[in-house]
Amino acid sequence: MTSHLQSSIKIGPYQLSNRIVMAPLTRMRAPENIPTDMMVTYYEQRAGAGLIITEASPISSQGVGYPAIPYIYNDAHVEGWKKITQAVHAKNGHIFLQLWHVGRISHPDYHNGQLPVAPSAIKPKGKGVTATGMQDFVTPRALETAEIVGIIEDYRNAAKQALAAGFDGVEIHGANGYLLDQFLRDGTNQRTDNYGGSIENRARFLLEVTQAVIEVWGADKVGIRLSPSGTFNDMTDSAPETIFVYVLEQLGKQGLAYLHVVDALEGDIRHGANVIKLDVLRKAYQGTLIVCGGYDKAKADQAIEQGLADAVAFGQLYIANPDLVERFKADAPLNKPDMATFYGGNEKGYIDYPALTD
Repeated sequence: MTSHLQSSIKIGPYQLSNRIVMAPLTRMRAPENIPTDMMVTYYEQRAGAGLIITEASPISSQGVGYPAIPYIYNDAHVEGWKKITQAVHAKNGHIFLQLWHVGRISHPDYHNGQLPVAPSAIKPKGKGVTATGMQDFVTPRALETAEIVGIIEDYRNAAKQALAAGFDGVEIHGANGYLLDQFLRDGTNQRTDNYGGSIENRARFLLEVTQAVIEVWGADKVGIRLSPSGTFNDMTDSAPETIFVYVLEQLGKQGLAYLHVVDALEGDIRHGANVIKLDVLRKAYQGTLIVCGGYDKAKADQAIEQGLADAVAFGQLYIANPDLVERFKADAPLNKPDMATFYGGNEKGYIDYPALTD
């Protein structure tokens, strides 16, 4: 039987050659925050994916929380990303850029000593990555209601920059405990204005951001990533199924390119995740669904066959196997990822993984 992963799929206006998606992967290889020639090679090597979703890219200086990551809010960033989109398109690939604001998962070191922002002044547990090493997270500053419209405009501007850079679309990062996720969950959102309290209010910011990005791109070139069962970055919610089913139902009315869902991972379950089953999410969202989270080829094919997903995104497998599509097709052995080289560094563990033909 031909693998479901190898079959063509239409996502938005694009007919993709397969259902194998490269997940967004922060690699911290942009020391000046502008995409580098090494990054061009990295993405070009992986252009066989039906769709590449880039590493998360901050929409503004306020949205930054990690060192050596590429940004997407000024002309220099655009010029750097153009080299990548051109290289991927030359290989007949498709590539969306992921728009990112980390919210409270940051540190004053990134903001000239000012506090990171969040829906509410609630300190996350744990430590964050800074240029000088790991440091404790701080208690963030709660955003004023009047500031929120400015952040929505930052998303709009970044979406325009991504368009200028030649991307095929954008993915809004609403997952993994970053700003949009922080507004959704009552463990991080204790606001009393129109952006807190009820599920409608907590979803408002995400939906307004989505609308602003749609106005730039058109709905069929916009995706969104959510992690309904995620606990990463100290995330909790008293009734996650209620808020996320509502959000998915609202997003389902937009005609988006896709919804990208991060499954509950082993770490989430270990940290007491209130797991929302994939079939519940599938029922709530009728559009194209990409799933991600520890899938191998067999599990991915099964999810597509059962109708639980339309495509599957792979993270660590794509780090180590630039020709993952060909390896899956041939049932070839897979390179093992070197976790010590995931974040920062040089070519090692980045563009030197061998392809089958090497």
